[in-house]
Amino acid sequence: MFGYATDETPELMPLSHILASKLAAKLTEVRKNRTCPWLRPDGKTQVTFEYQKEGGAIVPIRIHTVLISTQHDETLTDEQISRDLEEHVMKPVIPSKCLDDKTILRFNPLSRFLYGGPHEDEGLTGRKIIVDTYGGWGAHGGGAFSGKDPTKVHRSGAYIARQVAKSVVALGLARRCIVQLSYAISMPEPLSVFVDMYGTGKLSDKDIQELIKENFDFRLGMIAINVDLKRGGNFRYQKTAAYGHFGRDDPDFTWENVKVLKPK
Repeated sequence: MFGYATDETPELMPLSHILASKLAAKLTEVRKNRTCPWLRPDGKTQVTFEYQKEGGAIVPIRIHTVLISTQHDETLTDEQISRDLEEHVMKPVIPSKCLDDKTILRFNPLSRFLYGGPHEDEGLTGRKIIVDTYGGWGAHGGGAFSGKDPTKVHRSGAYIARQVAKSVVALGLARRCIVQLSYAISMPEPLSVFVDMYGTGKLSDKDIQELIKENFDFRLGMIAINVDLKRGGNFRYQKTAAYGHFGRDDPDFTWENVKVLKPK
């Protein structure tokens, strides 16, 4: 299981992923409030950024491509769909300073998108963990989160790893951080705890790793207790079914709370 954080946004998440998630949320908003009554529930968004490296840190420079594909009814032309998506979905979400005359806009590039959901696509492998996590940044374990309660390490391990990485970056110990936890069945402690600051750490990776081990309990049962994963039952996790599990400002997303790291 992996956790990741980067200082490029206030959420300590990749900007490309934050904007793609906000575009998806805006699609739902304008469908439900009838700003775009022709929209239907299925849709996909993608934002491709050009980045610049500063040592091991990364800085977003400009948007290369904005892609929105969305299901719609039969009455609209492709031109009207593109106009509405640009005006009511893209412009309220994407900062104009990130766009330039070379930015590529792709709205429903395959033209008609009349059928969606299981009627159009079947055989999906659970929730897509790239969407659920960091949009391709960092690294990813093999297990989906949704459909699993906090007793499953795929979910709890990824949540505690995110809290660790976010705490490291939020406290200014590094500009980027990735945390890897490896577990084995029937063994409460992780087999390994690996931390990488991409060369941006204020302390050595070894010192930060020791600080993490002193402040976090990675046993599965203790993760559920310390991160308060069982509060409210499993219904609280319905919110994670869309727009990602990380970078959310919501009291139910307790793994987003920053923990102060104190040496013992």
